[in-house]
Amino acid sequence: MARAPASFGARRPPRPPLQLAIDLNEDFLSPRWWRGFATLTALTVTTALMAPPFTPLPGGHPAPVGEAEQRQFSASGIGALVEGSKAGMAMAPTAAVEPIPNAPERAMIDLFARIAPGEGLAQMLVRLGASYGEADNAQAPAGPTRLAPGTTVEVTLGRKVGGVRPIKRVAFRTGLASEVAIVAAPAGLTLQRQVIAIDATPLRIRGRVGDGLYWSLRAAGVAAQTAEDYLKALSSQIDVGSEIAPGDRFDLVVANRRAATGESEAGPLLYAGLERASGNSLQLVKWSVGSGTQWYEASGVGKQVSGMAWPVNAPITSGFGPRRHPILRFMRMHNGIDFGAHYGSPIVAAADGTVERAGWAGGYGQQVRLAHAGGIETSYSHLSRLLVAPGSSVRQGQLIAYSGNSGLSTGPHLHYEVRRGGQPINPMGVRFVSHSTLDGPTLAAFRARLAALLSIGTRG
Repeated sequence: MARAPASFGARRPPRPPLQLAIDLNEDFLSPRWWRGFATLTALTVTTALMAPPFTPLPGGHPAPVGEAEQRQFSASGIGALVEGSKAGMAMAPTAAVEPIPNAPERAMIDLFARIAPGEGLAQMLVRLGASYGEADNAQAPAGPTRLAPGTTVEVTLGRKVGGVRPIKRVAFRTGLASEVAIVAAPAGLTLQRQVIAIDATPLRIRGRVGDGLYWSLRAAGVAAQTAEDYLKALSSQIDVGSEIAPGDRFDLVVANRRAATGESEAGPLLYAGLERASGNSLQLVKWSVGSGTQWYEASGVGKQVSGMAWPVNAPITSGFGPRRHPILRFMRMHNGIDFGAHYGSPIVAAADGTVERAGWAGGYGQQVRLAHAGGIETSYSHLSRLLVAPGSSVRQGQLIAYSGNSGLSTGPHLHYEVRRGGQPINPMGVRFVSHSTLDGPTLAAFRARLAALLSIGTRG
């Protein structure tokens, strides 16, 4: 017998309410599980698209801690156990503790402070608790010269007189080789100068190249500017992007001044050496001939690159010409070359020029485009951070950006293009080289200088 059709107005059972929060640990691969998985995927993709870009954090070096600051840190904190500190022991009232109605006033207070931007010595002393008259009296012996912002000043204040502590001593460094002290005397505040012995022996740093030469230098303690100068020195003789391999050894000599009190001040790069496992090793010394200065090899031969320099210390991963695009999956012209630079690697200008563009450029991501003489243009794409602005002038080797992964990119790298008259050309064909040679007494003096630098002790 056939079932009678349901009446038109029959009530259907209510549908369960739509749930967006679904436990993916239940009903595995069921329609309900897939709906929850799709919701989670959509939320993840939306969050990724709306997230801000990740850029390298600005680096820096903290100011060195002086002797006066270290004394104050030790007085206000708990010292190390190896120095006899009682750290870790219980502190509780005992019968040996006798309460007193009032704490005695300290006869002397030793303080230290740093000069703030736009602040003079007198203003800093008032900030520490000295009277305006005393601060002006201390400023007078020091003269009108303003201390550089960040200068550490040691201050000793005496017992309060009329609610204000008088100045007993003010000491600060006026340079690496001298210290000034303003000391209270019966006739008033007097100025005393102390000359500090300086050791001007250059500093030699050696080490092994790892994944990248620049970061190997930084790991060995080489300052950022010195590392850049070293790379530019090597680029006068070899292609630092492709002719340096892991396992090679770097050797630097840097001018250095060290005070007897421990502070040091780095100077310019004096020697750049490289021991290569494959290829000739390099020994370069900066030498002046006439009005010009350049890097010369141990033989006395210098090499000047009058064309383009490589913009980054990284290997070439893709050349100029037609290729299958890694994202779009079809053949197209690759108008430049790609360098396999790590995220945040420094990018430098290939030649002197003017910044035409610095900003977002569609699939190129963050881009810097430079205009050079002779109708030449260079562009640097997929960057993470830009350091130049449109209209500014740059010099060859100047830091202009950091590499990244912005735009249509499969990973961190630098896309570098060279154009002449608006048409792309192969960047590999725009390097021109000229030579200069030392001879006679100049060559003898040069080799004596090289021998003196190589006799310096090593670190690293």
